[in-house]
Parts: sequence; C-alpha cells; structure tokens
Amino acid sequence: MGASVRGLLDSLSPTADEEERREWAVACAHALGLGGIAVSLGRELVWFSDSTSARLEDMQFVLGQGPGLLIEDETEVRQVPDLGRLLARQWPQFAAEAEELDIAALFVWPVHIGAVRTGTMTGYRRTPGPLTRQQLTEGWLVADALAEQVLKNWPAVSSAHNGRGHTGMVDLHRAEVHQATGVLSARLGVSLAEALDRLRSEAYTSGRALTETARDIIERELPR
Repeated sequence: MGASVRGLLDSLSPTADEEERREWAVACAHALGLGGIAVSLGRELVWFSDSTSARLEDMQFVLGQGPGLLIEDETEVRQVPDLGRLLARQWPQFAAEAEELDIAALFVWPVHIGAVRTGTMTGYRRTPGPLTRQQLTEGWLVADALAEQVLKNWPAVSSAHNGRGHTGMVDLHRAEVHQATGVLSARLGVSLAEALDRLRSEAYTSGRALTETARDIIERELPR
C-alpha cells in the first residue's frame, strides 16, 4: 500500500531539494491513482513528473485540442475517464496521439494562486474509468501544493539536474517555442499567430516534440 496523499502533503519539507520535490510529486500522482501529472500556468508547461506527462501537454498546445484547454468552471475537475469513447469525435487528432502513448483516461484540475485561476494540473492513466470522490478531492490539494512549489522555486536554478525537457523542471519549458515563433515571423513576414501555427504544424507533421522543432529553427539562424 502506497503513502496517502494527506500523509505526503504533511511530509514535504520546506528545505527539500529539487530531486526530493520531484519524488514527492511523483508519489502524489501514484497516490491519486495516476500514472503521472503535469502543471501548466497559462499556456506554459512549468512542471511534469515524467516524459509522458510533458508530451500530453505539448500535444494539446500543438494541436489546439484536449481537455485542459476547456477548463472554464473554476470549481470542477474535468474528467475524461475513457479517451477512446469521448474524444474520438470531439478531438480526433488528440485522441489518436494519446492512444499512441497508451493513454486511456485524463483528469484536469484548475490551478489557483490565491483567488485567481492561473493554470491546470493534468493527470493521466493507462486504464479507463473515473477517479473516486476521494481522489478527486485530494487532487485539489496536490494541485495547490504543486502550484506553491512552482512559485517558490521559479525560475529553476541551473544545476546538473536541470536542462531542456528535464523531468520536474520549473523554468520556461517553451521559451524556445516563443523564440522560434519570432524567428519564423521575421523570416516569413507573417504575424506571430500564423508563425506559431506553422511551427505547430511542422512539429505535428514531423512527429517530433514542439520544443525540439523550435530548437532546430533557432539553431539554423545562428551564425556558423
């Protein structure tokens, strides 16, 4: 039997280092019955427990599809307990990509900083089915705790454990996306919105991560 969410919330030390915070959050995800979790503030991915969590968030950003984009009610968790049944018609591209990752269910909690909703915490499972009432309730506690941890440790201090796409990083995961969008806008003479659409399209067509595609565009502009 794994640790309880409430026990984990009580166990996190204010002096925990990055690796301890990461292990704590992964344990929270598992205690909630989830394979992994990720936190986005605005449209920026700021924390993820594993590469699958990060990939799911990037897919929503690239495709403009997914449950995390439709959070409007600040008091409700968005549950998608069976991706194959519920998303195939509404978000066919996202559903197909999620299936490739062997994702069966998604759950999205609004993230609040004070009284303001600033983002989301998204958890995934590889088996279909809803969460229990207790898991849904305790997910709010984890979302609030993770938001607090992100703020306390923003931006991440550069270390051997940090880097592009590193698990648990809290620096700007998509900084290169914003830079590449500007490069494309200037190169092609199009608006930033259109440049971002083209960047997303290139990433989706190539099957590569959005940040990897952006990095290639930036590096092609560097002097040789």
